[in-house]
Amino acid sequence: MTEEYWIISVPGKSTPRQTYDDVGTLDSLVALSDDLARLDQYIEGVAKKLTQFFFHDILDDDRNRLAENLVLGPNGYDPIRYITEFQWDHAKYPTKQSLKNLSDIIAKATTHIENELKLRSQSYNSVKQNLETFEKKQIGSLLTRNLNDIVKKEHFVLGSEYLKTLLVCVPKAMVNDWYGKYETLCAMIVPRTSEIVAQDQDYCLFNVTLFQKTEDTFRHKCRENKFTVRDFTFDEKAFTNERDKIRELETERQKLYANLVRWLKINFGEIFSASIHIKVLRVFVESVLRYGLPVNFVAIIVHPTRKSTKRLRDVFDQLFGYLDQSDRSRYDEQIDIPGIFALQQEYYPYVYFKLDLDYIDMNKK
Repeated sequence: MTEEYWIISVPGKSTPRQTYDDVGTLDSLVALSDDLARLDQYIEGVAKKLTQFFFHDILDDDRNRLAENLVLGPNGYDPIRYITEFQWDHAKYPTKQSLKNLSDIIAKATTHIENELKLRSQSYNSVKQNLETFEKKQIGSLLTRNLNDIVKKEHFVLGSEYLKTLLVCVPKAMVNDWYGKYETLCAMIVPRTSEIVAQDQDYCLFNVTLFQKTEDTFRHKCRENKFTVRDFTFDEKAFTNERDKIRELETERQKLYANLVRWLKINFGEIFSASIHIKVLRVFVESVLRYGLPVNFVAIIVHPTRKSTKRLRDVFDQLFGYLDQSDRSRYDEQIDIPGIFALQQEYYPYVYFKLDLDYIDMNKK
């Protein structure tokens, strides 16, 4: 989906197969041209947000899975096949409607998709972030991780009115210092009550029992000696509660994930189709403004290779350069032609729109 396509419209040489009975006044078409240009940009923006969320947050940057899900309609066409075999969707966008009404229908549908995407992505990310927060507490250094799944009841003196057991993280290089100092860090420490509860690559976790009224002094002395007292209260139910919470969040995340994949797959098709239909409307309006009435033009999709781009431009200029009465292509100054250059920097003698299918910014994560 990194390919570039061109939508080109040139005057027809024969009666077109279909014309509109009423194309409105020139003034209304100029105004509509500007509106369609802005709507086109808006729809592409929504399509990019949807695809990037799908790719990064849901499919974890898996391009193969993304390609499998970015399909359109009941036939499962990929985007390239959809545009190269494009047919107007008369059921969604009846051509008996005015051009303004058709653009309003597409704009309303796009706004609904954007709002729904915002709500669904926020809901999913909230659950995902909560789950990650709980999971991170179960791993990592003894200095920061949750200790509920490590410590046991026998590591503590519980139910005492006077005594309290604390947990202390000691760097492995300072374990001998701990053994030599902990009983004398302050008064009223119960001798021989410290043992290794757990250890990791950098730290050993010790328990130690002391009288409650000396806790503040003990904490202060530990800081001076580079021992870290963990803020922890033993609760037999805490580990079970946290484990159940993780399971609950994971179940909810999986449910939201499955629903999101279905919703994103369907609504990518909807937003991509809307984007192409808007471009078709723009081609029609710009062609009428450029070539006049009666309506008679031919619109085609061109897929240039990188090597052929300049040569193809030269060929088009030779064939249709006569359409540029102002010979604008030879001058650098801007010429203000209402409707024709709305929100578009590139100008050619024929109607031209670039169709960029690369909806994924790989630098955004």
